[in-house]
Amino acid sequence: MKALKVAITAIALVLTVALQAQVDVNINIGSPPMWGPAGYSGVQYYYLPDVYSYYDVSSSMFIYQSRGKWIHRSYLPTRYRNYDLYSGYKVVMTDYHGNTPYTHYKTHKIKYAKGYRGPAQKNIGVKPGKKNSYAKQNAKNYSKEKANQDGGKNNKGKNGNGHGKKK
Repeated sequence: MKALKVAITAIALVLTVALQAQVDVNINIGSPPMWGPAGYSGVQYYYLPDVYSYYDVSSSMFIYQSRGKWIHRSYLPTRYRNYDLYSGYKVVMTDYHGNTPYTHYKTHKIKYAKGYRGPAQKNIGVKPGKKNSYAKQNAKNYSKEKANQDGGKNNKGKNGNGHGKKK
C-alpha cells in the first residue's frame, strides 16, 4: 500500500514538472518582433498597410495574397524586399481574435490605406545597424577616453592615416 502511494506521488510529480515545462515553452513562443510597436503585449496580429499584409505574432509569419490566395510566409514578397519594417506603420489588431484576419481585408484596405499613419508608435527595439543617440554618445566618449589613456601611442600616426614618421 505504501509503495502504491509513493508511485502515485512520483507520477503526479513527473506530470506536474512536464506540465510546467509546457507552460514555459508556450510563453516564449510568439514573442513580438523588435520592429513591432511597443506597449501591445498579447496582441496576435498587425496589419501593415504599406505592404497590404498581416503579421501573425504567435507564428512569426506574414500573411499576404499571392495569386488570389492568402499565404503564410516568414518573409514578405520580393516586391517589398526593401520595405523597412521599423519605420513602416503597424495597425495593431486589438479587436480581432481568430485565425483569419484577412476576413476583414476589404475594410482594412480602405480604412488603413497605403501611407496610413495613426497615433505615433515606438518600436519594441532599435533597428539593427542603427545606434540610438545615447549609444553613439557613449561610443564617442569611450573613444576619447581610450585615446587619452594611451597618450596617443596607439593612434595611426601624426597625420592620422598610419603614415606618420618614426622617431
